[in-house]
Amino acid sequence: MQPRGNLVAAILLAVAVCAGTAHGGRKPLEPPPPLSVEHVHPSGAFLFRTPDGWLVAPLTGKPEAIEAWGGELGLRFVYRPGEPGYDSLHADCMLERLAGPMETEPQVKYEYEFVGGVVGNRRALDSAFVVTYNEPRHGHREWRQRTVTVVGEGDSLCVSTYVPRQVWKSSRPARVLVDSVLGSVTFQRR
Repeated sequence: MQPRGNLVAAILLAVAVCAGTAHGGRKPLEPPPPLSVEHVHPSGAFLFRTPDGWLVAPLTGKPEAIEAWGGELGLRFVYRPGEPGYDSLHADCMLERLAGPMETEPQVKYEYEFVGGVVGNRRALDSAFVVTYNEPRHGHREWRQRTVTVVGEGDSLCVSTYVPRQVWKSSRPARVLVDSVLGSVTFQRR
């Protein structure tokens, strides 16, 4: 199979460039560990890469979804063939949480929401926010969730990243790593 383009990586290029220059006089950012393991979604529509040792598995009860976890860092990939309304799909994907709605506080704290753009022939939306769970999930109650939705060329993909809020605030290496895994997504020709 030949890749059609690393579209999510293009979205993140601006983020990476800004992150690299925004830290000013601080120590240079260390590169993330090598993303040496390739994973292909069961549909064959896309692939992504993780460091060695990450656990990648289908999400119970959701055949279109898989999760990847490395320690406290997680990503959920939800793929749907076709091109539904990308704003409504993005809103649905923002509800892809670590627990059901009755197990979370009703209000989320938005960092930003519905930031859109065009990448190649695909439309994209990006939102980031903090969700507080009633009980700890993976040892934490507050999680920063970022949801990126890409729709076009017959594909719809949402990727949600999950990082404990305190880890996100205090660990540049964790931020770089989760953004690198997100940026490794490549759509495949079918």
